[in-house]
Amino acid sequence: MIVSRNFVLAAGGTGGHIIPAYALGAELMRRGHQVALITDNRGSNIPGCPEGIDMHIMPAGRVAGGPRGWLAAARNIWRGRAMARALFEEFDPTAVVGFGGYPALPALLAAFADKVPTVIHEQNAVLGRVNRLVAGKVDAIATAYPDVQRIKPGHQAKVHLVGNPVRAEVIALRDEPFPPFIEDGVFRVLVTGGSQGASILSEVVPDALARLPLNLRRRLQVTQQCRAEDLETVRKTYADHQIPAQLAIYLEDFPERLGWSHLVIGRAGASTIAELTCAGRPAILVPLPSAMDNHQAYNVSEMVKAGGARAINQSAFTPVELAKQIQKMALIPETLQNAARAAQGCGRPDAVHDLADLVESFGRAPLMQTLTTNEQSGLGFGGAEPALARKATI
Repeated sequence: MIVSRNFVLAAGGTGGHIIPAYALGAELMRRGHQVALITDNRGSNIPGCPEGIDMHIMPAGRVAGGPRGWLAAARNIWRGRAMARALFEEFDPTAVVGFGGYPALPALLAAFADKVPTVIHEQNAVLGRVNRLVAGKVDAIATAYPDVQRIKPGHQAKVHLVGNPVRAEVIALRDEPFPPFIEDGVFRVLVTGGSQGASILSEVVPDALARLPLNLRRRLQVTQQCRAEDLETVRKTYADHQIPAQLAIYLEDFPERLGWSHLVIGRAGASTIAELTCAGRPAILVPLPSAMDNHQAYNVSEMVKAGGARAINQSAFTPVELAKQIQKMALIPETLQNAARAAQGCGRPDAVHDLADLVESFGRAPLMQTLTTNEQSGLGFGGAEPALARKATI
C-alpha cells in the first residue's frame, strides 16, 4: 500500500533553483504525495508552478552589504525559520528538500530544529553557498555532475548523482535522430543566453557567422534569443550580412527549436547543459564570468571532456574566435554528428525520477497516516512492527 506523504521543497528565487523544484514537485504529486513550496517574492513570479503545489512566500535575507546588511539578513532568516516551523507544525512534512539560494536556508534550519529528514539538490558543478553551509547536517546531497567542487571529503558518503531535471518535451528529443546535416543542406544554429538573453552573444554571434566560408554561410538558418534592448540592432546586423534569422526575446517553442538545431551557442548554465545533454545537441558555450564561484566554467567541463561541446572564455569570445570554432565543428558533417552523440552520453534523462526516489527514501510517514495504516493492517502500537510509528515521532 502506498502511503501519501507530505514534502516541503525550498528554493531560491531564480529559475535555476525553482525549475528543478517544480519538476520534483510534479513527480512527487504524480506518486500520490502532497507538496508545499517555500520561496521568496522573486521565486513566486517564475511561471510553471504545477497545479496542486501549495506555495508559501517567506523572508530570506541575502548575506551582503556589510555589518548592517548582515544583521538585517540574520533577522529575516530567523523570522523565516519561525514561519517555516509554524508551517511544519500544520503540514507535518516527511522530508524537506532544499534547492539552494538564500530562501531555502530558513526552511532547512527549521527542519534541523524539528528533526525532519533533509535532502539538498545542487544544480551546478560547484556547491553553492547555502548548500555548503548546510551540507554537514543534511541526510543526503543530490548532485547534477559526477565531480562537484566544494564538497568536503567527509560529506562524500552521502552524495548521490541524479542530474538536473528537465522538461518532458526535451527528454522526448532523446529518441529522435540528429537532424540530417549534409554537405549542401541547411545549417540551423540556435543562440540562447538563458531566460534573459545575453548581450555578449548579440554583439559577437552575427559578425562571427558573417565570417564563415561561403559554403557554410549561405546555408545558415539562425534562431536567436536577445534582450529587448538588443533586438533591433541584431536584426539589422543579420540583414546587413544577408543571413536569415528569427529573433525573439523569449523562445516559447524552445524544445522544438532545439530539436531542429545542428549547433547551439549559449551560456553554460546548469539548465542549458542539462537540456543539451538530454537532447544530444552539440554546443559552443561561453561561461558567465560573474557566476558565483565561476560555476559555469565547471558546469561545461564534463561536456567538453566528452567531446560534446567547446568552451570559449568570455575574454576570448570574439567574432574571429567563434567563427574559427564553428568551422572546426561544422565543415565536416560527421564532426557535428559525433559531438551530438558525445553530448547525449553526458545526459541524465531520469534525473527527476532518481531525485524523487532519493527523497522518498529519506521521507518519514506522517504520524496520523501511520496510525491509520497500522490500524487498517491490524498492527497498532502493540503489534510486532512498530517501526513506522517510531519514525513518525522522531
